[in-house]
Amino acid sequence: AIGFGAMAIADETVAKDGDEDKDTYSGSGPVPPSAEITTRVFFDVAINGKEAGRIVMGMYGNVVPKTVQNFETLCRGDTMVQNKKLAFANSSFHRIIPKFMIQGGDFTHHNGMGGMSIFGGSKTFADENFKLKHTGPGVLSMANAGPNTNGSQFFICTAKTSHLDGRHVVFGVVTDGWDVVQRIESYGSRSGTPSGKISILRAGILPPTTTDEKDEIKA
Repeated sequence: AIGFGAMAIADETVAKDGDEDKDTYSGSGPVPPSAEITTRVFFDVAINGKEAGRIVMGMYGNVVPKTVQNFETLCRGDTMVQNKKLAFANSSFHRIIPKFMIQGGDFTHHNGMGGMSIFGGSKTFADENFKLKHTGPGVLSMANAGPNTNGSQFFICTAKTSHLDGRHVVFGVVTDGWDVVQRIESYGSRSGTPSGKISILRAGILPPTTTDEKDEIKA
């Protein structure tokens, strides 16, 4: 067995080493949104036990509502399935490949072999659609172990990854905290094994019109 996306994504990027410059977005930050942002969620990140800042991500709820529902619920961390609390809080970014992506969301095994969706007794759910593309840095997409195996694992692109179009469901984009993503990326390696412990301390959903911390809905 392979972890959700751990082998499939890594193998694709190794195969495209010669195309790395061509596929890398030339901008200094995340790409613009590809669709209307319906909600915003956040991760408060720690690196080796020290708070490193916040990543804010916009969700494409009108295009992929089921995928967004899954991700938002895991950010809230208020759902139980099979006696297991489903929550991104206290999980980690277990796989980081510079100039490619940072991957997390395995809150059961913490190594890319686990995780689960919010939908009933099934740990995975089907690919919703592939309408949105991996256009560049900041794109938020579902990791998987093949077709229709979405669980809780996700990745944030740090480069354009067109070879993943039609294979992984894009459902959001980083809107703030790109410096935090870059710091996380700096702990990556070609194998994907991080050189430090990168943790999600807190996760939640932000209100529509403010980023004031007092108004946050935290896990």
